[in-house]
Amino acid sequence: QVQLVESGGRLVQVGGSLRLSCAASGRTLSSHTMGWFRQAPGKEREFVGVISWSGTTTNYADSVKGRFTITRNNAVNTVYLQMNSLKPEDTAVYYCAAGGRTLYYTDYATKARYDYWGQGTQVTVSS
Repeated sequence: QVQLVESGGRLVQVGGSLRLSCAASGRTLSSHTMGWFRQAPGKEREFVGVISWSGTTTNYADSVKGRFTITRNNAVNTVYLQMNSLKPEDTAVYYCAAGGRTLYYTDYATKARYDYWGQGTQVTVSS
């Protein structure tokens, strides 16, 4: 069993930056593909980005490519989402999720493929 806790969400102005953290307990994250998703009010939860179990490769949704970066530190069981050049449309609750080791090489953008989820952290981008 893996417990995930996101943190770092807050109110930020357009163009600003935030770094979200996803800390795991109960089990090491080193064998898990880690994804970030977000859900805006009245919308479906959508894929933001993913990082492989080793941390060597990442993929992102087109809407955040070039602005968001995912990294991980398996030694401290934490995954990060660095968000730059924030826009009002980035306002959402952000969730991290853990999936199987090989998920990165398959359908990593599919929510149902992830086994564990955090409770989410609110990011609000104000204009």
